[in-house]
Amino acid sequence: MERYVSVHDLEEAALALLPKAARDYYKSGATDELTLADNKRAFQRYRIRPKCLVGIMQTDLGTTVLGQNVSMPVGISPTAMQKMAHPEGEMANAKGMLELFSIFGFATAQEEKTIYTLSTIATSSIEEVANAAPEGIKWFQLYIYTDREVTRDLVTRAEKAGYKAIALTVDTPLFGIRRADVRNKFTLPSHLRLANFEGFLSTKIHNTDEGSGLNNYVQNLFDKTLTWNDVKWLKSITKLPIVAKGILRADDAIKAVEAGCAGILVSNHGARQLDGVPATIEVLPEIVNAVKNYNVEVYLDGGVTSGTDVYKALALGAKMVFVGRPALWGLTVGGQAGVQRMLNILRMELEYALQIAGTPSVCDVTKDMIRHESAYSKL
Repeated sequence: MERYVSVHDLEEAALALLPKAARDYYKSGATDELTLADNKRAFQRYRIRPKCLVGIMQTDLGTTVLGQNVSMPVGISPTAMQKMAHPEGEMANAKGMLELFSIFGFATAQEEKTIYTLSTIATSSIEEVANAAPEGIKWFQLYIYTDREVTRDLVTRAEKAGYKAIALTVDTPLFGIRRADVRNKFTLPSHLRLANFEGFLSTKIHNTDEGSGLNNYVQNLFDKTLTWNDVKWLKSITKLPIVAKGILRADDAIKAVEAGCAGILVSNHGARQLDGVPATIEVLPEIVNAVKNYNVEVYLDGGVTSGTDVYKALALGAKMVFVGRPALWGLTVGGQAGVQRMLNILRMELEYALQIAGTPSVCDVTKDMIRHESAYSKL
């Protein structure tokens, strides 16, 4: 694992290993993939402004998220069907976030952990992941199905298995057009199943007559009639905090809070839903500002590939940053060890950024620490 010194290294290695259909599924975005590229480019348009001679002996990456202590403000986003990347799939990914290395020394697994989010359409079940990483902090990503009993069962199982939050995806009345999946007539390999379901719901994705098997799978399954009132229904069936995942507008953030959400995950679904929407780092400031007077936490995913990306998101008000594809690249290359390597790379890069920028802890990473590039073009 030592030869991989960046997330990009892991990505290159993973793309060389994955079969074409799985590779294209994991890496693709919606239609022309303009937002997919801009998710990364938008981070480059921000500049860090280091403070000098601060006298920092040690940095502190720890924070709290929904009352849980985490070792660093980087968690793992939900991504579907991870056994296409590695035989242990989601179980190896969840275990990968337990043991992280610090440049200031090793810490125990109990001390060094972050958040893993399991997808509804995973190839390992809620219970399998809970058993694989019993000490880990786990969230469950939820799609609300037309059959509310299916939804209720998923939520009940997650709560019973010790998951700490429900990450409700709010940007998906249906899946976006991903041309690579259409061309490949993507389906889940027949030896795998959607492990959170039984019978038809677990195997429907094995076949497609035309286009993407995933898009065909969700036809008539996801509830397209959802409104913010349905978030209130969700709150009525669980004691777990709800995080609204997929927010890109300030007014939607306020509606999510008013519906009872405890967290806002600024996300464009990895640029896989609607092309031409903003990069998540671009809309983060307006959402943070919109909910600043509410008791709610704001997180971000999309385009994060380095510790300096994490730093910039923290400076713009994110409490936590989540990564999806980087975890898949690590998983493909080395299973649990590959995921740990990816997280350790991000951790080390963030530690260096804190130290060199003169910010002893993540709490010290304030808006004053960065500027948009346009501020310098005016000078």
